[in-house]
Amino acid sequence: MKKSNLFIIALICMMISSVSTFAREKAIPAQNLPATTKTFLKKNFPGNAIAYAKVDNGFMTTSYTVHLNDGAKLRFDKNGNWDKVNCKKHAVPTQLIPTHIATYVKSHFAGASIVKINKERLGYKVALSNHLCLKFNYQGQITDIYD
Repeated sequence: MKKSNLFIIALICMMISSVSTFAREKAIPAQNLPATTKTFLKKNFPGNAIAYAKVDNGFMTTSYTVHLNDGAKLRFDKNGNWDKVNCKKHAVPTQLIPTHIATYVKSHFAGASIVKINKERLGYKVALSNHLCLKFNYQGQITDIYD
């Protein structure tokens, strides 16, 4: 009897967990994005329309993902502040790139542009148009290079 009760409880927990996992992310109208996000997009991606937006209501956090018509994909935290910008085939707007990163890339990888930038716990990760990835700490020092 105890084993069957335990099995039923485990089964119910698994079903609830799987349903909540699938229900976390959903499409939302662009007007439902945080005001900070909308301001950011108007300032940094003028004339680039939102193709679609999603909200991800995770267990402990909420985030927003925005896909632009030119293929760029951006992620924002619950307050609407960016944490990932992936422009794919064109350069990330220069005003989003910290000066030390822009200077390093310009002097060490002439001709390459930054096509992706992520804010991470310990700094930034950037991807270049030449397929290299660089990591920087918040003090401006490069910590890793890989392809």
